[in-house]
Amino acid sequence: MSNPKKESFDMSDFDSSLPAAAAALSAEDRAGLVNALKDLAGHHTDVMETLSPEVRKRVEALKEIQSQHDELEAMFLEERAALAAKYQKQYEPLYTKRFEIVNGIVEVEGVTDVSVEQGEDKANEGKGVPDFWVTAMRTNEILSEEITDRDEEALKYLKDIKWCKIDSSKGFKLEFFFDTNPFFKNSVLTKTYHMIDDDDEPILEKAIGTQIEWYPGKCLTQKVLKKKPKKGAKNAKPIIKTEKCESFFNFFSPPEVPDDDADIDEDEAEELQNLMEQDYDIGSTIRDKLIPHAVSWYTGEAAEGNELDMVDDEDDDEDDDDEEDEDEDEDENDDDDDEDEEEVKNKKPSGPKKITRAQVAGGQEGERPPECKQQ
Repeated sequence: MSNPKKESFDMSDFDSSLPAAAAALSAEDRAGLVNALKDLAGHHTDVMETLSPEVRKRVEALKEIQSQHDELEAMFLEERAALAAKYQKQYEPLYTKRFEIVNGIVEVEGVTDVSVEQGEDKANEGKGVPDFWVTAMRTNEILSEEITDRDEEALKYLKDIKWCKIDSSKGFKLEFFFDTNPFFKNSVLTKTYHMIDDDDEPILEKAIGTQIEWYPGKCLTQKVLKKKPKKGAKNAKPIIKTEKCESFFNFFSPPEVPDDDADIDEDEAEELQNLMEQDYDIGSTIRDKLIPHAVSWYTGEAAEGNELDMVDDEDDDEDDDDEEDEDEDEDENDDDDDEDEEEVKNKKPSGPKKITRAQVAGGQEGERPPECKQQ
């Protein structure tokens, strides 16, 4: 048998692999043959050339219809982007009101101003909605996996999260606004996603984070390891090492994309791609789910909705699996029928053996398991 066709060939030592008849050709003829084989290996047959004139005309008509569809689709995407931008502006005043209530800047109707009765200091402690953003983030399954117990104390100082589009690309920027806190100096931490505009959908080019200015001994992305010196060592001081550890704040130090000419093997490239996909998943979750529906995540309603969707999906999968298992059981029983019919031929005729649906289902209808019997 001949080898299956490949999309590309290594032509570096093609001359030595030519058959004997080709090897007997002149150098010029051999070069022509090699080039012809290269052309055959590098190009696929044009489908249109293989069609009859009638079918070709029909396909041309279909291509014209496709062209009209593509124009409409481009108009749809353009109008959708404009519509999204229009409503994004209308969301902003609502986000501002949310910020003011969460951080105690304004009070809602019906709540008594306690500053007169308890004094200004105690009143400030009871204002707003404490731990609003960290609670909302903890309720989201994707974000919760990134947040450690140590992170929670720092995230309690989170006042607001915003996002905006980047004019230069289809990317976006996230902004995290923090109150004065004992962990780092920054009042705003940002994360920016730069996208490449592809024909089908935007592709992540790179992500840029923020250099966090940690206070001494407060860095949450590193842990300090102290190792006791060996007995008898001249230097009796413990050896101190720092090691990277899990933290939500690693989100602001995204994986770096190497230069085009950087030497990177296949395994490293795959790992980098997985890290970038995970990083983008976190960013898009904050943009698309957390920011628009923060109070629903705070109360847990959004999480309950997600769980219901997941249960429905699992039920659908189980139903599909049950149908497949049932079909397999029926096929097996059909085979048993054939075997039984062959046996009947060699025995006294007693009528064909009939397999009931209850038997196919493992006796669920014909015989109920003891723990399921009606009392």
